[in-house]
Amino acid sequence: MITAETILTRKSVRSYDGRPIEPEALEKVKAFAAKVEDPFGIPVTFVFLDAKEHGLSSPVLTGEPLYVAGKVAKVPYGDVAFGFAMEQLLLYAWSLGLGSVWIGGTMKRELFQQAAGLGAKERMPCISPLGYPAAKRSLRETVLRKGCGADSRLSGEKLFFREDFDTPLAGKALEPWGDLLELVRWAPSAVNKQPWRLVLRDGRFHFYLRHDKGYISEVVGDLQKIDMGIALSHFVLAARIKGLEPTVTIIDPAIPAPPGMEYIATVEI
Repeated sequence: MITAETILTRKSVRSYDGRPIEPEALEKVKAFAAKVEDPFGIPVTFVFLDAKEHGLSSPVLTGEPLYVAGKVAKVPYGDVAFGFAMEQLLLYAWSLGLGSVWIGGTMKRELFQQAAGLGAKERMPCISPLGYPAAKRSLRETVLRKGCGADSRLSGEKLFFREDFDTPLAGKALEPWGDLLELVRWAPSAVNKQPWRLVLRDGRFHFYLRHDKGYISEVVGDLQKIDMGIALSHFVLAARIKGLEPTVTIIDPAIPAPPGMEYIATVEI
């Protein structure tokens, strides 16, 4: 079960103790992966790959017994759907004591694509190891985490706004959304860029992407749109934890936005 504690305590894990995943836990993760959905109705398929059997590895990992690879069709909003679905899977795995980390580049992509059976009309944007975290992080992992500021996030005033992009959502205006938005604030993202910006207007939260250069490729897709799916996933999960029923739509509110900002989706709760 994914709770607020699950979301707030999950950290990227690159050092594993090498133990095989307990069969019961693995079956639970596979069952969750088979039924996870996204708000856009775009199927995301997950394939579980034994690291030794397929000769898979990543230079930033140690001791990982298993990988999960996600596949999605090359369609509009496929990147956002992928991020939404895979983040839910990794959070669920964390609730069972299994570590993971988003990997989009530091791997021999061709080997993973072949092992995952990637189709001509599909992308495999990211993969993740799955396993039990080691008692101590490797020196390599410690350096990587420090380098990208993995244990810090932008302040809410830089991420959340009301009515327009000139007015931060702060102080009393945060009520009753403060705890929900805190779960969004701690969402992971590529190189910890945190590209999401949310605007509260007319009782709806409108999600915008603040683009950075160098995150789009034909092979991987748009990594920052994957990040938007991750943030959207955190928002929807947080709303459900509060007993709310969020509805995701794509109806651009045409809020004047700074250059480099792209509307992604709207959530009504």
